[in-house]
Amino acid sequence: MLRDTLKQEIEQLSESQLIKVADFITLVKLQTQHTSQNAPLWQYATAAERVQNFRAWVEQLPKTGLSLPDEAFNRDSIYE
Repeated sequence: MLRDTLKQEIEQLSESQLIKVADFITLVKLQTQHTSQNAPLWQYATAAERVQNFRAWVEQLPKTGLSLPDEAFNRDSIYE
């Protein structure tokens, strides 16, 4: 029953939403594998799996909207 409901919900998602769902599924799979393995992620995951894991991790970070001022990115300001 849940599988059918999820399939219906997925059919209504946009492409960007589907990418987020795919990233989440990859993260869940990797976490499940990681709990069954004692090795760190970088030792057993493929490059694509590591990328998806990183993207999923970034997505879950809080979105504050705060950023550094432009002068903080200027190398000359370090020496002032």
